Amino acid sequence: MNVPFLDLRAAYLELKDAIDEGVARVLSSGYYILGPEVEAFEAEFAHYCEAAECVGLANGLDALILSLRALDIGPGDEVIVPSNTYIATWLAVSAVGAHPVPVEPDPATHNIDVDRLAQAVTARTRAIIPVHLYGQPADIDGVLAVARAHGLAVIEDAAQAHGARYKGKRIGAHSDLVCWSFYPGKNLGALGDGGAVTTNRSDLAARLRMLRNYGSEKKYHNEVKGVNSRLDPIQAAVLRAKLPHLDEWTKRRQALAAGYHSAFAGTSLICPETPAGIEPVWHLFVIRTVDRDWLQARLTESSVGTLVHYPVPPHMQPAYSDLKLKPDSLPIARRLADEVLSLPIGPHLTPDMQRTVIDAVLSAI
Repeated sequence: MNVPFLDLRAAYLELKDAIDEGVARVLSSGYYILGPEVEAFEAEFAHYCEAAECVGLANGLDALILSLRALDIGPGDEVIVPSNTYIATWLAVSAVGAHPVPVEPDPATHNIDVDRLAQAVTARTRAIIPVHLYGQPADIDGVLAVARAHGLAVIEDAAQAHGARYKGKRIGAHSDLVCWSFYPGKNLGALGDGGAVTTNRSDLAARLRMLRNYGSEKKYHNEVKGVNSRLDPIQAAVLRAKLPHLDEWTKRRQALAAGYHSAFAGTSLICPETPAGIEPVWHLFVIRTVDRDWLQARLTESSVGTLVHYPVPPHMQPAYSDLKLKPDSLPIARRLADEVLSLPIGPHLTPDMQRTVIDAVLSAI
């Protein structure tokens, strides 16, 4: 059996009628920039995230960049970021002229280690960006405690955490700003790029709406130097069609994760740990093994799709050679990059397909 890493077409086929109807609704409306479809999605997603406000943007990277700009973070400032994350978290900091300061993860969860946060704070630190990596919430209370002690803002990178809960409350408004990506492969994915920020702070939401629209609240009157970063109405319609099904798709992912945990218990594989009070949505199911490349090759031979998230940590990328960080300066991030392997876990992975994955893994280790 051929098992793809993720089948995006299956999600469309399951909701084809609703998605097609939403796209047709936009096409016939005459509103092709912002408008009622975007406003409706913003209201629905804010409600889903238990947040007061949602601002739709062009993509997840812009969500991070404009959140930093909304807080007036820029040149000369430092922003604490995870050493173990997709490079977009770092790129957003660099895009506003600030300096990313990496902090190592807890190897058990792969999320930023709050016990290391305080020692990374300096007089120039302005914010912390925790990432809810793989769909598992970071220790928000721990991050907020450090932030409050030092007068720092917190911007959550929730690009992989749609629907996740932290101590019973949905991710979406624990901190100052929460940034989302609707890239097609996300748990809530559009049919192209899309992003958003949720928040309980109306002042920051208003500033984000101005920044996304050329710095303008009133047409041809520009208060600040803004950009063009608006959620497309067609993508908003697609997201509206998918949002009512997100919780059901999350349950499917959670059942698959439980199956992997059970199958690999007692083996040499290291599975992610979930702290008490955390409800992950399993955007990815990432195992660890020192024989990662060998295992991935064997699974490929068995027609099982896998990916590595992420093979090169940000501090080892040529893009950040200017920081002059040695590869072993962040040893946990480097070790994870050498050992992680993501297994199929999309909501359209059938039990037979998962059994094929499990059998292939167990026969290879």
